Amino acid sequence: MMSKNNNQETVRRFSKPVIVAHWLNAFAFFALLLTALPMYTDFFNWLYPVFGGPANARLLHRIFAIMFILPTIFMILVDPKSFFHWIKQIISWKKHDFQFFAPFAKDFIGKHADVPKQDFYNAGEKLNSIVQILTTIMLIGSGIVMWGPDNFPKGLVLWAYPIHNIGVGLAATLVVGHIYLSIGHPKSKASLRGMIKGDVSLEYAKEHHGRWYDELIQQEVVQGKKGKKSKAPSNSGKNLGV
Repeated sequence: MMSKNNNQETVRRFSKPVIVAHWLNAFAFFALLLTALPMYTDFFNWLYPVFGGPANARLLHRIFAIMFILPTIFMILVDPKSFFHWIKQIISWKKHDFQFFAPFAKDFIGKHADVPKQDFYNAGEKLNSIVQILTTIMLIGSGIVMWGPDNFPKGLVLWAYPIHNIGVGLAATLVVGHIYLSIGHPKSKASLRGMIKGDVSLEYAKEHHGRWYDELIQQEVVQGKKGKKSKAPSNSGKNLGV
């Protein structure tokens, strides 16, 4: 639905469960990374006292690993509509999605680019989500093997460590890019409001998610060219982030 913030019209993009799941996932990831660093290299041995010693660091790592799994379960149970809408969006690729990347490469470094109209999730967010899912599977699958190596074949245990390392590297790279686009990029940092307050400005929706914006007009959730505006969004909740 629509609202106003400092005389700027906004539209809800994400539900509260989505926001909670996002920040729980972010906290768990960084907690896992910090507790793992001294296990990877002696350079970060100074972190062991922070966590109460090596044994306690390993215990905390396993606790945060469980926390890392919870957001998906939470979303399926609490807000399945938003969860399956996300899944449906990221596996749906059309011409405008593939046309996104060439101009976005210019936009990424702050240059003007004519990016084709995008869906509720743009092609970059879709690709990011797919790679995140793959790295999560790598991290959780290999992590389970590393947690109880005596319960798995020796060959599988030997493969688990490099797979875990690759998963961490890919995930960390995604996080760096994600943070840059959220708070560092001058044109995209407005998206951070969506993951804090749940809503984004209509201007942002129109510029970065034009196809979703057009759907909002068609559903008369926002004011269209004919000056129409509905009292409430469609009951289906499709592409409304609720």
